[in-house]
Amino acid sequence: MSSKKRRKYSAEFKSESVKLVLEQGVKQAQAARDLGIPESVLGRWVSRARQQQRPGAPTTSESEEIRRLRKEVKILRTERDILKKATAIFAKETL
Repeated sequence: MSSKKRRKYSAEFKSESVKLVLEQGVKQAQAARDLGIPESVLGRWVSRARQQQRPGAPTTSESEEIRRLRKEVKILRTERDILKKATAIFAKETL
């Protein structure tokens, strides 16, 4: 197996690359060739940018917070269910 090193791109490079496609109308494949990056990489950047441009679409930080809150809700529901069962057990014992 070959071990290719993963290239890192600056935020500025990413945003300028996306602008080429979205604002200047350069084809995605042509922009990727001109910039010397894989077309799939540029495609991911462009799709993220389009998603963030949609009105009402959550930003990355909002999506992370939603994910975190859903996890917390799941834990809290589990704890609540355990407490309900414990309450039912203790109620039976006192009768």
